[in-house]
Amino acid sequence: MWEWFINLLTAILAGIEGFVGDWGLAVIVLTLIIRLILTPLMTHSTKSTARMQVMQPKLQEIQERYADDPTRQAEELRKVYADMKFNPLGGCLPLILQMPVFFGLFSVVRNVPTDASFFNILPSISLSVAQVVDASGIVAAVPYIAFDVLFGILTFVPMVLTARNQPAEQRSQSYMMGGVMAILMLWFGWASCPAAVLLYYVTSSLWQVVQQQLITKRVMEKAKAEAAAEAANKPIEVDVVRREKKPRPHKKS
Repeated sequence: MWEWFINLLTAILAGIEGFVGDWGLAVIVLTLIIRLILTPLMTHSTKSTARMQVMQPKLQEIQERYADDPTRQAEELRKVYADMKFNPLGGCLPLILQMPVFFGLFSVVRNVPTDASFFNILPSISLSVAQVVDASGIVAAVPYIAFDVLFGILTFVPMVLTARNQPAEQRSQSYMMGGVMAILMLWFGWASCPAAVLLYYVTSSLWQVVQQQLITKRVMEKAKAEAAAEAANKPIEVDVVRREKKPRPHKKS
């Protein structure tokens, strides 16, 4: 199955290259096509996330009221999720759908010509930064290093943009996590990533940043307003009766 997917991805990339005349540009075009296909899913995920942010106080209330009854707590939370049409895994789905292409490019670059380049800026999209440094020296690797730096920065920036709407404590944790991820990606991009993967990730992340600034914010604000109005007109009923606590037996002295 994986081999079939790699062959299909290679054929698609070769077809795009035949149209645009450059392998690196073909990777960028492929990335844009994938992001366009995922846009409706991303919009739906954004709306769902916005609605749940509005309901966060109610979720916390349920968690506190049923703290001593995990089964009932889970049942009441499921009711809220169903009423708000929220899937907790929905926000991960766009990322999950992109991962096969991301990892598939590691294999695809072995099927493209060794001199497949990105307008001679990157003489070979199949080489990593470390390979170029070892073969041709640091000066020749400067364009590759630039894309690796972007690889790290564009790992951090989307996380910062997302964290701006979080409470201060969570925001600090998100910034710290983003910094750690950026450093790991810099190392990963230097040592292991072919330039084709760097091109894919940088293009995809740039799209995400632009989308967050121009589309996601507006969708989020509109969805929050709609969810708040819906919650006001149709409050979620919560049974506040707690499970009776039995006294603990005392040990006899």
